[in-house]
Amino acid sequence: MPARRFDRERVRAVRRAADVAQADVASALGAADSTVAGWESGATTPDQEKLPALARVLNRDLDDLFPRDGLPDLTDLRCDAGLYRYETRAVIGTKSDGPVAGAEQGVRRLKERYVPLLAAAYGVTEDELKRAQDRSFGEADEDAAEAEKVPETLAEKITLLLERSYPGRTAPGDQEIADSVNAYAGSQVTSAEDIEALRTGGDDAPVPVVLEGLASFFDVSKLYFEPNESVARQVYEGLRLMSAAKQGKVGRVRARGMSAEGLPADVLSILNDLASELDKKAGPGTNGD
Repeated sequence: MPARRFDRERVRAVRRAADVAQADVASALGAADSTVAGWESGATTPDQEKLPALARVLNRDLDDLFPRDGLPDLTDLRCDAGLYRYETRAVIGTKSDGPVAGAEQGVRRLKERYVPLLAAAYGVTEDELKRAQDRSFGEADEDAAEAEKVPETLAEKITLLLERSYPGRTAPGDQEIADSVNAYAGSQVTSAEDIEALRTGGDDAPVPVVLEGLASFFDVSKLYFEPNESVARQVYEGLRLMSAAKQGKVGRVRARGMSAEGLPADVLSILNDLASELDKKAGPGTNGD
């Protein structure tokens, strides 16, 4: 499931900027003060079902504060509606949440009569719910994947790197990035607040050494941050292939290749060699074909 990314440092910065106390957040979410403090310290992370309410109390858009890598499946839609699975029993009028659990786990599809009820509860159309169900069953939305937007702004490029470069791991926070950039520059050239501004679109014109430091930190060419769509697309396509490899779909990518505007043949060849090595390590039957 492409869960939403929870950045504790950003949440803390947004909360402080909005002048909202931890106790007020806890009260709005029906949680203990210590629970909210634990989220911001990194001791724990909130349930995905809590994120919509957390975004609302901080007066931020859910997608902006907690971005997601990829398109939603059924579990994502439920969490975005702020509903725990057991609460769907009342929505579809059953004694258990078994029908929803089976569909979310890709075991048994929803009965048609449940579709409009869940779509209304989740705030989506019936078609959107059905497409999410397809994803829960591992049926990729290829057209949507091909149409996924290549990053254009500096904020979009940084966000993409944070979302795609740390599969299975917590992405670095603004302070960690700022410290690395300053170490690269050999002086204090940026701060956590400056990085947040770059990441959220508040600033799109940092001094060149900051861009160089960012490129060094993320291990990409500094050209990636320049206003050159072809270079950005190549990095984007490379990240897509890495993501596919992590999800066991390298075989399909290797067979189809990337878009005509994407990776050059020689680069694709190198990455496909890497994909082949990942196939060998993963063993048969795991390449998503």
